[in-house]
Amino acid sequence: MSTHRDSGHGHNHTDVDWEVMAAHLEHSGELQLPVLRRTAARLRELLDPEKKVRRILDIGSGPGVMTCVFAEAFADAEAVAVDGTPGLLDRALARAERLGLGGRVAVRHVELPEGLDGVDDHGEGGLGTSDLVWSSKAVHHLGDQQGALTALAGVLSPGGLLAVAEGGLPMRFLPRDIGIGRPGFQARLDVVQERWFETMRAELPGSTALVEDWPAMLSRAGLTRVGSFTSLLDLPAPLGATARAFLHAQLTRLRETMSESLEVEDRGTLDVLLDPGAPEGILRRPDAFLLSATTVFTGVRSAR
Repeated sequence: MSTHRDSGHGHNHTDVDWEVMAAHLEHSGELQLPVLRRTAARLRELLDPEKKVRRILDIGSGPGVMTCVFAEAFADAEAVAVDGTPGLLDRALARAERLGLGGRVAVRHVELPEGLDGVDDHGEGGLGTSDLVWSSKAVHHLGDQQGALTALAGVLSPGGLLAVAEGGLPMRFLPRDIGIGRPGFQARLDVVQERWFETMRAELPGSTALVEDWPAMLSRAGLTRVGSFTSLLDLPAPLGATARAFLHAQLTRLRETMSESLEVEDRGTLDVLLDPGAPEGILRRPDAFLLSATTVFTGVRSAR
């Protein structure tokens, strides 16, 4: 649904305005396209060669970047973008049309987790049956993560695959010492974002604390052949304009939502990084890079 440890939009709270974030989400997905295409290919390898993939669900699809990747990778399948934000689904349809995939990309407006209700053990009702269910950083926005995984596993056809991108490492894009303020600025940003994430989780309806052992959670959902793989996005310095614009937007959202949790000196550092005219700013500095690792956890519904 969004990037790792999402910084919401709005001031001093953890509500996330996905409509406002639409363009940023699409740009983020486009930066990740090489990783997303490798991920789709890996998921194909994890499916039984005899398994025909006719329908794919992208849960918390956002603007449909991965939905369209699936439509390209699985030429015989319908790829369905599932999201609770109409504006994002509109973007998904528009993207599919631009890429010539309009006939095989569909959208479903579903509020999660409510939209998962009514799915029985045979995958009927609710979202309907699917051969591949994908969800990227959407489950952590649901209070009962185990319940959500169990419901998504119930959507799978026999032999179907559930894949959730919910692990990895915090994104890195600056050296330890950037010549502004105290060294270790990005490590301190990590602490602030983790606190924001903890508060966001606690405020979710039905929030349930559990050990986020994703393989164990998938097993409890009744899946077999549980495993994981990690993909790396590595854009070295100096960055191009698109990656710089993405980082500027990322830091802008952090400034708007979490700046009061930062030390005064670090707020000053953040302001310099956001200054479009400053040589030390993220839009100009030569040492900015982009490195992120995303872990995908997978499990298969037994064929019977």
